[in-house]
Amino acid sequence: MSFRLAAYAVCIEDGRVLLARHVPQGGETTWTLPGGGVEHAEDPFDAVTRELAEETGCHGIVERLLGVDSRVIPAAAARAGAEHQNVGIFYQVRVTGGQLRPEPNGETAESIWTPIADVARLRRSALVDIGLALARTLPATGHVAPVPVGGLIQH
Repeated sequence: MSFRLAAYAVCIEDGRVLLARHVPQGGETTWTLPGGGVEHAEDPFDAVTRELAEETGCHGIVERLLGVDSRVIPAAAARAGAEHQNVGIFYQVRVTGGQLRPEPNGETAESIWTPIADVARLRRSALVDIGLALARTLPATGHVAPVPVGGLIQH
């Protein structure tokens, strides 16, 4: 089983959430939250703003920790064809500057501010629903129920 520790930015402003269109090589396009893998010896707190800048062109500051999600992606659905565990740390991040742009030499084709009411109609990563649930409910434990995958919601 492979393992990944990642940090995700939940940027909400005026009833909109910042989403990134992820276009993996040979895979299907999905909308997701800005964020990604924590590098060796990197603090997830620093990783989330680094990833935000790399993927979207925006700068931001962390306002609070929202929670942690751990999910195992079955081998049949994982890109590498082997079971994969992703541990995601979700932060509420306020965008402070920069300009939206595609990720240079990356898998993020574009980033847009999307009305939260429109998210349910998008083909998206389960990470979007987890991040929005954490931001909406602010659970004291930092944990929300697992998001079912299927239909428009992907691993």
